[in-house]
Amino acid sequence: MPPIDFGLDRLLKDPQLRRPLHGRRLALVAHPASLTADLTHAVDALAALPDLHLTAAFGPQHGLRGDKQDNMVESADFVDPTHHIPVFSLYGAVRRPTPAMMDSFDVLLIDLQDLGCRIYTFITTLRYLLEAAAAHGKAVWILDRPNPVGRPLEGLLLRPGWESFVGAGVLPMRHGLSMGELACWFVSTLALDVECTVIDMHGWDPEAAPGYGWPLGERSWVNPSPNAPNVSMARCYAGTVMLEGSTLSEGRGTTRPLELFGAPDIDAGRLIATMYALAPDWLRGCRLRACCFEPTFHKHAAKLCHGVQIHVDDGSYQHAGFRPWRLQSLAFKALRQLQPDYPLWRDFAYEYEHERLAIDLINGSPLLREWVDDPAATPADLDALSRADEDAWQLTRQKFLRY
Repeated sequence: MPPIDFGLDRLLKDPQLRRPLHGRRLALVAHPASLTADLTHAVDALAALPDLHLTAAFGPQHGLRGDKQDNMVESADFVDPTHHIPVFSLYGAVRRPTPAMMDSFDVLLIDLQDLGCRIYTFITTLRYLLEAAAAHGKAVWILDRPNPVGRPLEGLLLRPGWESFVGAGVLPMRHGLSMGELACWFVSTLALDVECTVIDMHGWDPEAAPGYGWPLGERSWVNPSPNAPNVSMARCYAGTVMLEGSTLSEGRGTTRPLELFGAPDIDAGRLIATMYALAPDWLRGCRLRACCFEPTFHKHAAKLCHGVQIHVDDGSYQHAGFRPWRLQSLAFKALRQLQPDYPLWRDFAYEYEHERLAIDLINGSPLLREWVDDPAATPADLDALSRADEDAWQLTRQKFLRY
């Protein structure tokens, strides 16, 4: 098979692709995983091209170079010490670019590695930038990158009125689109009058083993955010991200964040057995292992937690069969059955939202939480609800697929 070229690689290799950018002021939106095949950061690679004029850069959540560990830890604006251009934070004083920021460029290049999950805030930043570009008459070029978890889709659709910084639009939790495809969906759905160009990847096959979305063995994995250390985390994330709205540890403060979960006061063996008793079909394509861990920071720091690790990196992994959102939903349901009064839902300010519970913001409605908390609700009930949404999204996204 030919080597895979991401959008950034193609732009750097092909002067003809760059020709429409000549004489125009360029800004770049990037993060630590915005790298070339030889691991040069996009801002350095683009600034080195004599035919391009880079005048600004933007950093999303966690920063341009990746300086912030946790959620709701803001980054400041600064001047890049090498290229002497302003670097504006889109996760600091503002989430949407200001008119002054928009005045610093003519064309915005967006080169962000996504995880294929609605809650990942780079998707929301993409939406906000497209909206701002439409309002200010700026062009946007998406330098496309793989969806590392490929084409499978899963989860409830976000309900209208539940948009937030962790809910950019009416998407399921696992959407199965690349950033370029998402950009086209936003432009269409929001009816944006914006010049939007996607520099497609060459050679990306979202169904190819062993990566099934990520070109394992060909491209290095670099954390797009501090707690996204590998493809296994990306595969689990559309389910385990819900743990951020719970009192259970999602493994922050361990070396396997968002691949495991637990707390000091649960029985992991009984939890796994109950999950298998309730809905064994929801646990296909992976292996679950009872484990112990002690987070060094974040929830339950310095306490021994009993929990579950989700293994998706061996021969048991089935890409089409693995359903992380159902798996994590089932874990909540099993815990509620075993310990009905367990204080499961975390009540705190989540992404600057103070009125609605984090678990509801994450899911784009209260439906998941209500299902967990209703003793009479069965896995079949949630399956029927989510399948209707998944079928609808399967049809909606079809015309936006580029690969």
